[in-house]
Amino acid sequence: MFLLQAIGLDGDVRKEDDAARTFKHFGRLDILVNAAAGNFLVPAEDLSPNGFRTVIDIDSIGTFRMCHESLKYLKKRGPGKDLFTGGTIINITAVIHYGASWYQIHASTAKAAVDSITRSLALEWGEDHDIRVNGIAPEAIEDTAGLVKLAPEEILSQIKEKPLYTFGEKWDIDMAALYLASDAGL
Repeated sequence: MFLLQAIGLDGDVRKEDDAARTFKHFGRLDILVNAAAGNFLVPAEDLSPNGFRTVIDIDSIGTFRMCHESLKYLKKRGPGKDLFTGGTIINITAVIHYGASWYQIHASTAKAAVDSITRSLALEWGEDHDIRVNGIAPEAIEDTAGLVKLAPEEILSQIKEKPLYTFGEKWDIDMAALYLASDAGL
């Protein structure tokens, strides 16, 4: 019988100590899933540099910090790893930066950076350390804080009336991550 252990730990991705504590729990790591997000609606002219910076710190720098802290555990020859096999990083982002978005310049910029981090680490760490780095960029996901907080109810009700439009579900993200972390995702 093969036993897998998975945990979720509360912490702040902006704090190095919280990131380091995450990986010390088991002493080894096979898969890292980054899903930190900060967002709120605000016109660009009303957005303070501090508000902009906070979202960048959570989404972009937080993602990089978690990836950076995980490197020693995920690379081949790391704790619990053999000489040839590294681990997997999955960065969950969004699609808001693929086009223009109202009142989300801060989140759009942060998610574009996460995509860039994902591509760059896939290139560097895939080659150097045999770490698979992939991203998942969903559209709106039902029953999430992001959808409730960022979409007014009158717009949600109009969208739900369209028979061909459905929101994604958390299950969709789960299954995409499972695929990318499995041997099928090689």
